[in-house]
Amino acid sequence: QLQFVESGGGLVQPGGSLRLSCAASGFTLDDYTIGWFRQAPGKEREGVSCISAGVDTTYYEDSVKGRFTISRDNAKNTVYLQMNSLKPEDTAVYYCAADLLSGAPDAIPHVMCALYSGSWGQGTQVTVSS
Repeated sequence: QLQFVESGGGLVQPGGSLRLSCAASGFTLDDYTIGWFRQAPGKEREGVSCISAGVDTTYYEDSVKGRFTISRDNAKNTVYLQMNSLKPEDTAVYYCAADLLSGAPDAIPHVMCALYSGSWGQGTQVTVSS
């Protein structure tokens, strides 16, 4: 069973930074496409950024492009989301997820972020407020 522990959330002022971590257990990340998702109060969960297995192609939702960076450290079985220039609208619970996907490497991260519908962990709260 795939299990994740998300961490790194907190309260930060607008313009600040946070780095979220997603530690996997029960499996190795190497072969999985990984995604970060978020759900703000009263809104549907959305894909923020996803990274493919192997070639590490990436996808970013438009509102986070240039501010967020997804990366993976397979040796630590962990995926990160570096979030810079945070805005109040980034406030949400952030979740990570993994799936085995095949197809064109450039398309896979977008597919993950758009269509993933599997299980979720407990998430980590990010609050951007002054």
